[in-house]
Amino acid sequence: MSISILRLDDRLVHGQVVVGWGNALGIDRLVLIDDKVSETEWEQELYSMGVPESMSVDFLSVGDARDKIQDWADSREKVILVIGDVDGLTRLCETGARVTEINIGGVHRGDGRRERLPYVFLTDDEFATLQSLENQSIRVTAQDLPATKPVPLGDLA
Repeated sequence: MSISILRLDDRLVHGQVVVGWGNALGIDRLVLIDDKVSETEWEQELYSMGVPESMSVDFLSVGDARDKIQDWADSREKVILVIGDVDGLTRLCETGARVTEINIGGVHRGDGRRERLPYVFLTDDEFATLQSLENQSIRVTAQDLPATKPVPLGDLA
């Protein structure tokens, strides 16, 4: 089927991703893309506990995910990719990987960040980076749950 969604969410694996998006889209595989988690067995075990047995879960670094993104795009499985930060997202996209759409799901308060939506806080640099991705023909929207209306990136300015 292909990549159903590439989600930017600093909480990584949680109820909105697994239940909200996973069930609504009939996801077969969840891929958590994070350099640190991909090297930490106890964190992988912790995140795995939140994923139902009906869904496979992989833990990959950004570099390893870049190498596999085309396989997921061509797969019969419905795949959701989750990445926790704009820097990792940029590194994933900058190799020419076949990314056509990014869903901003939850980026929370932090140094220099300001509220764009109740669930999206971005620095001006992070926003500019997302705009740059959008300028590369990648659709960027914010949407916390499938039943809510996607918010175009421009509306987050």
